[in-house]
Amino acid sequence: MNTEYDMHATEEARIVYVRPVDAGDLPEDVRAQIGGLKTLYAVHDADGQRLALVKDRAMAFSLARQNDFAPVTVH
Repeated sequence: MNTEYDMHATEEARIVYVRPVDAGDLPEDVRAQIGGLKTLYAVHDADGQRLALVKDRAMAFSLARQNDFAPVTVH
């Protein structure tokens, strides 16, 4: 969870997708770092690559906007 990603590295579309992630679907090493959270929120680029994993939806949207991305919710 502490892997850094340069969100400014691409010049593609500035849209990212935010979606909930069930903590049970994450690898064991990630689950060990998230405490008792049941749901986290992932930020993905247009190709589906996960750019970030954060504790709540508001943080995901804030992170995207701070990096000049336009966040969109995905179900």
